[in-house]
Amino acid sequence: MRVSIAGAGAVGRSIAAELLENGHEVLLIDKAPTAISVERVPMAEWLLADACEITSLDEAALQRCNVVIAATGDDKVNLVVSLLAKTEYGVPRVVARVNNPKNEWLFNESWGVDVAVSTPRLMSALVEEAVSVGDLVRLLRFSHGDANLVELTLPPESALAGTRVGDVAWPEDTSLVTIIRGTRVLTPSAEETLEAGDELLFVAAQAREEQLEDLLSVRNGPDAESTPRPRASED
Repeated sequence: MRVSIAGAGAVGRSIAAELLENGHEVLLIDKAPTAISVERVPMAEWLLADACEITSLDEAALQRCNVVIAATGDDKVNLVVSLLAKTEYGVPRVVARVNNPKNEWLFNESWGVDVAVSTPRLMSALVEEAVSVGDLVRLLRFSHGDANLVELTLPPESALAGTRVGDVAWPEDTSLVTIIRGTRVLTPSAEETLEAGDELLFVAAQAREEQLEDLLSVRNGPDAESTPRPRASED
């Protein structure tokens, strides 16, 4: 897979090193001469250019890329790079870094963004995920289809503990993709039995999140109260 990364700062270089280690081709683009540190990521290709200019992206042969990552520290630059990558070069997958959470609403398919990654929001979500049991935590937003990657740790009191995955009436537009049980990562089959303490990762439509949380929470047990409780993770 060929990946171009706009922004050769610490974030861009770290992403590049990880992708190279996994066997991918990587091109780092930055307009600042001080950012071109070939010795830091020697296996990557480097291009000193402005990623917001068509001539630069032509030189980078963006049409050959499977993925473009807009990873600069400037949200305006990341939006422009994303839009050009998608509309001018037809890049199949565009991932963009959101530096200011207030700008997150802009990072959608209208600007060519397939996946928006907000570092502050992700860090907050990971803190919530570490301390929350029974509350839905939104980890990542996918622009296409208005879907999110969400996590919920099954509480011991949940009526679904001990239930087979295939016997659960999951909400529409919801898919259980992974079960994390201790140190094990399980691919959920219909025969797999849910256990208290399981970390469940779903890809779910935003409109289904509350329904999913209610299904997995203690409210679904035989002694559940009808009193509504507030959502734990709102944008």
